[in-house]
Amino acid sequence: MLDTGRTARRLESYVQGAWRAGEGDGKPLANAATGEVHAYIGSEGLDFAGALDWGRDVGGPALRAHTVHERALMLKSIGLKLMEMKGEFHAESLATGATPKDAWPDIDGGIGTLLTFASVARRELPNAKVIPEGAVEPLSKDGSFVGQHILVPMRGIAIHINAFNFPVWGMLEKIAPALIAGMPCLVKPASSTAYVTELVVRRILEMGILPDGALQLVCGGVGDMLDHVTGQDVVTFTGSASTGRKLKAHPAIVENATRFTMEADSLNAAILGPDAGPDTPEFDLFVREVHREMTTKAGQKCTAIRRVIVPKALEQDVIASLSERLAKTPAGLPDLPETRLGALASIGDRDGVREKIAEIAKEAEIVFGDPNTVKVASGDAEKGAFLNPVLLRCPDPMTANAPHEVEAFGPVATVMGYDGIDEAVTLAMKGMGSLVSSVFTNDEDVAAKLVLGIAPFHGRVMLGNRDSAKSSTGHGSPIATLIHGGPGRAGGGEEMGGMRGVKHFMMRTAVQGTPRLLSAVTGNWVSGAPAEQGTHPFRKSLAELNIGDQLLTDSRVVSKEDVEHFAEFTGDTFYAHMDSEAAKANPFFEDRVAHGYLIASFAAGLFVQPDPGPVLANYGVDNLRFLTPVYFGDSLQVQLTCKQINPREGTVYGEVRWDCRVTNQRDEVVAQYDVLTMVAKSWPLPDEG
Repeated sequence: MLDTGRTARRLESYVQGAWRAGEGDGKPLANAATGEVHAYIGSEGLDFAGALDWGRDVGGPALRAHTVHERALMLKSIGLKLMEMKGEFHAESLATGATPKDAWPDIDGGIGTLLTFASVARRELPNAKVIPEGAVEPLSKDGSFVGQHILVPMRGIAIHINAFNFPVWGMLEKIAPALIAGMPCLVKPASSTAYVTELVVRRILEMGILPDGALQLVCGGVGDMLDHVTGQDVVTFTGSASTGRKLKAHPAIVENATRFTMEADSLNAAILGPDAGPDTPEFDLFVREVHREMTTKAGQKCTAIRRVIVPKALEQDVIASLSERLAKTPAGLPDLPETRLGALASIGDRDGVREKIAEIAKEAEIVFGDPNTVKVASGDAEKGAFLNPVLLRCPDPMTANAPHEVEAFGPVATVMGYDGIDEAVTLAMKGMGSLVSSVFTNDEDVAAKLVLGIAPFHGRVMLGNRDSAKSSTGHGSPIATLIHGGPGRAGGGEEMGGMRGVKHFMMRTAVQGTPRLLSAVTGNWVSGAPAEQGTHPFRKSLAELNIGDQLLTDSRVVSKEDVEHFAEFTGDTFYAHMDSEAAKANPFFEDRVAHGYLIASFAAGLFVQPDPGPVLANYGVDNLRFLTPVYFGDSLQVQLTCKQINPREGTVYGEVRWDCRVTNQRDEVVAQYDVLTMVAKSWPLPDEG
């Protein structure tokens, strides 16, 4: 049973390098399941302008002093330590009304998202303080003037205003990309569940991993904080669309063009394909998913299914199957193992959901549940914020408005029937922009038509069928490597998405100049920049290797015998290599040509230094292009240049990217690509013993 004998604690904010309580006793926060006071909150009297300056002036420079990989490794260390502490967070989360199963995506999922960002950043981004983006663009015929985009950390602070339903995940999924980008964060959790966020932030700061000023927390109102934002700051918001619109229109945000990302509530849909009748696995998966999304966290999820769009002929089958499942989902105290439906976050939320149900019911009928009568298997139905599931049916969804416009943020959904795929698409679009919708079908044509029809109105579309039943992450689970957000009502924002999310907190700048100066800015060698020839670069460790170290190889003639041997050895007997008449009929060739991979193989033979040395492994090529045909008798030469050095933290090696340019006897480029190698930081390697 929930511990009702604890003393309610006064939540504090962490700003300007210290934990500080607001003025007064604070506002009481109730345990959602018992109604007893769990904590007190308030931020009155805090210096919000000073907090923002502290982040910019102290946290920003400290973060920017580190490379991307160093910042990512900080998050990895934090994530691993948080995982060891998650039992403490789960115990605190019970007061929010969430069962342990409900809290898993918030706590475990939040920590997992942090760790994912730390891993992907080290895999996809260079270990540097500036990130070159895209190809170098030639801006002059002679190559003396070029351009490239770069990404650098912004000089402000990221203010994250979060929703009550995910007090851990909501914070971690936002601070992870911001901190990796080199931007300090100030987190403002929703008051009703801020005690969970405060506990996690306390544990993070106690680790001493983040530099001073990198992470601040405000428990309570934001006061005049937004009056002090600048054009270098970023504000992210998760919550109701109405509140988000007010914040987005704040005079300081508008005047300074402050970046603002909003992820708002939306009327997400689940669509059952016309092929998915009651005798199919897709029907069962659909009903199971709708039930799960209605009851997980008592339906208080921004991604929860609100509209259940089904073929008209299957409406009653869906209602009957859903009702049967919902009847077996009793509400009760979240700490009891038999509880399948916890409490809403507050009594006020329950009252609000009842009001919204009444609005929807003006254009729909309640077919399961009674919003005004609460039945619980445990706990007090009046003191706890309990609400049994409610299922509605809209008889004429094409003309109705409320089911597409009013969101009851609880265990509530509305079934609506459609005639034909086009009508299903129209119904989905009537939500005017959603975070996610799911499509359950085993028919390829149905899947294609529905996805392409609804994609412009959705940030994510999940396809469910029998083949992915065991592996699917489900309708309501945002994934760290995929974007989270949606157009229109959903806020028009975009979060996560792997390294796309990191770039939201960086400035993209186009830099133009000579190859030499551009190389100095980006830390990458650019064609046309100075190069140094001498010792074979494969004989140099990272301690000795420099950007621009270059090898110009001897030449090798490609013969007919070479091509025919390669064809026989590999089995690649494509006609352009073996049949002169057929090759001449091809508009790209004058006669038989060498295999592209023969060219790459000969190039490797020309530039590789075969003796044991600092180059430990070749792990791939990027951007391989064959640009000019190679005929019998052509002579190949390679220019290999060290393009990028990317030392890996905590290892004895780093990654080196080499620019490989293969030319013929007329100095025409026949192949161009990047060679990727692992190179020892020092040579010989240190003795592990």
